[in-house]
Amino acid sequence: MIKNLANSEKEILEAVKYFPCVSIILPFEPKMTIKKELEYRLQRVADQVEKDLMNNYVDEKVEPVMSKLRGLIKNLDFTTYKLSIAIFVSPVIEKVYYLDIPVEEKVIIDESFEIRDLVYSKKELHKYLVLVLSSDRSLLFLGNTTQFIRLAANTPEHFADCRHDAPERVANFSDPSHYKEVMLDKFLHNVDNGLRIILNAYPLPLFVMAPEKIAGRFKQLSHHGSRIAGNVHGNFEGSSMADISKAIAPLVADWKKVKEDDLLLRLDAARGAGKLAIGIQKAWKEATQKGGRLLVLEKNYMCAADPGENESVIVPHDENSVNPFYIKDAVDDVIEMVLKNGGDVEFVDEGILNDYCHIALIQYY
Repeated sequence: MIKNLANSEKEILEAVKYFPCVSIILPFEPKMTIKKELEYRLQRVADQVEKDLMNNYVDEKVEPVMSKLRGLIKNLDFTTYKLSIAIFVSPVIEKVYYLDIPVEEKVIIDESFEIRDLVYSKKELHKYLVLVLSSDRSLLFLGNTTQFIRLAANTPEHFADCRHDAPERVANFSDPSHYKEVMLDKFLHNVDNGLRIILNAYPLPLFVMAPEKIAGRFKQLSHHGSRIAGNVHGNFEGSSMADISKAIAPLVADWKKVKEDDLLLRLDAARGAGKLAIGIQKAWKEATQKGGRLLVLEKNYMCAADPGENESVIVPHDENSVNPFYIKDAVDDVIEMVLKNGGDVEFVDEGILNDYCHIALIQYY
């Protein structure tokens, strides 16, 4: 559903199927790509759209759509720092969204717009974080299907980095083993503090590679224990990136499960922090206030609704209502609002979010 149409436009769309509708979803990073290259790609897409339209519709239907499309392309904002664009055009509608999500190029010519197509066009990026821990060292990597990149995290790399923080009474412990345990806890606390910044910048599945005792102690002490998607037990200090990649491979082989489990962990963490809107009515309210960071919903979940006393309120649709302009799918509107305001959207299988009323919105925090 395309939101905020004028009443006259709604009447037209309700009375007549005004088609064709063209949806164009493209990578668009003008700060990273030469402008002429982007203009050429956009021109190529527009030419292909025109060719397809001419093969299926009479000239009178093609001309107004192409006029709007070429006008939108001509006036695109090449100063944006966004990652992609979505263009929706019909004889009566023209819209452009600048988005923060990476997408695959996709062009759809149909009788209606589907905002979900935009989400389905997202690139499936297999990215995750790997924290390698030993009793005296920590390393953090950003991994994907082809490589590992070492992250410069604000965490102590060596156990020795925490020694100068030891209080006098700790430094004077006569029991060396007790002293070492106290300092290990301090080291792990500092690692955890730095991890907070990383997880905020990279909200990805987190795997910990460490000896079993160290991994258990870290999860016990960490404020982010609920974000750990899995552990690989062993001493990987000094291991090559190839060895780390090989060891982590079984945990990320079923990426769909990894992703769904991580989304559930993030929902649980947001609920614990009081930053989760559960259910369509609360998600709608938060989305209208531009507070949505990540919307998670079940595939094929739809919900009709009636407007409430103000724009941030909706109520379940009354089937006996005589209002023909009720919101036929409030879920699509929430998706649109979240994407438009810089948030992200993820779908999961039906039944995964039974405990969250099928839809939940993580707020910024």
